[in-house]
Amino acid sequence: MLKLYGGARSRASIVQWYLEELAVPYEFVMLDMQNGEHLKPDYLAINPMGKVPAVVDGDVVLWESGAILLYLAEKYGSVATPEQRAIAAQWTLFANATLGPGIFVEASRDREMPRLFPPLNQRLEHHPFLLGEEFSVADVAVGSMLAYIPLMLKLDLSAYPAVVNYIQRLSERPAFQKAIGTRNPS
Repeated sequence: MLKLYGGARSRASIVQWYLEELAVPYEFVMLDMQNGEHLKPDYLAINPMGKVPAVVDGDVVLWESGAILLYLAEKYGSVATPEQRAIAAQWTLFANATLGPGIFVEASRDREMPRLFPPLNQRLEHHPFLLGEEFSVADVAVGSMLAYIPLMLKLDLSAYPAVVNYIQRLSERPAFQKAIGTRNPS
């Protein structure tokens, strides 16, 4: 059975959300980050960087949430063609490398959000999900970053109604509720 390693309030919940969406059986191994379990030799053998999340799926050991999401999409998801995989990867990398820092790095937020949110809002005005009509790994990657805004930052997104609607629709999904929705704001 696939094992997902994570800690409280970590990006492991993003991977957990996708596992729930895919209905893939998994064991969640909660590491006590406060007591340094992520820095002990047993876990460092899984992820030498000492970060979470990480997964062990048979002989496959992966860390970095984006890489894990793309692996799960390839193995268990419905992203079938090379073109679909590339576009899903594009959105997943965008979520981790561009959107996340654009939202959560306070020093760049005022510069990045006005640049990133209008095209994202426009995309979501025309499509219910990032890849079109069907929910995908791209929605987990981007949607999780967006969904953290009302949980953690309380930013005014009223200028982006399609983004607000998207966050609402994603946060109502049962798998989202199980993995992320029960978190309390920090």
